[in-house]
Amino acid sequence: MRILFINGPNLNMLGTREPGIYGAKTLKDIEAALQIRSDKCGTEIDFRQSNHEGELITWIQEARDSFDSIVLNAGAFTHTSIGLRDAISASGLPTIEIHLSNVHARENFRHHSMIAPVCRGQITGFGEHSYFLALEACIGFEGGNA
Repeated sequence: MRILFINGPNLNMLGTREPGIYGAKTLKDIEAALQIRSDKCGTEIDFRQSNHEGELITWIQEARDSFDSIVLNAGAFTHTSIGLRDAISASGLPTIEIHLSNVHARENFRHHSMIAPVCRGQITGFGEHSYFLALEACIGFEGGNA
């Protein structure tokens, strides 16, 4: 099973950007720990980050030919991007929306997700563990459990 992890804007700043909200670990720290877990599960992951909406859209479009599912932390684009929504829908791949913080306990503008209606599910508020929960959910897709 191949899973594409896509991270959106400002996630390259993890560890230094508002650690009280997003935690002290960097995106590279999360990726390294996730790779260890993925290896134990016999799952292949590809982990990417971009601050550019168009690049995220291209990766989602290309994933259809190479991956079994997508885990997407779209950051601020979650709340604004119809382009990401349309790319997820067109890909046909099960996609999980994740967030480090509980977006529903934050500012009102973060309460609405443009991508949620076309995602398989949403994991929010578990810090770095959101990534691991998403990995487990994707593995469940393959086993017919999700």
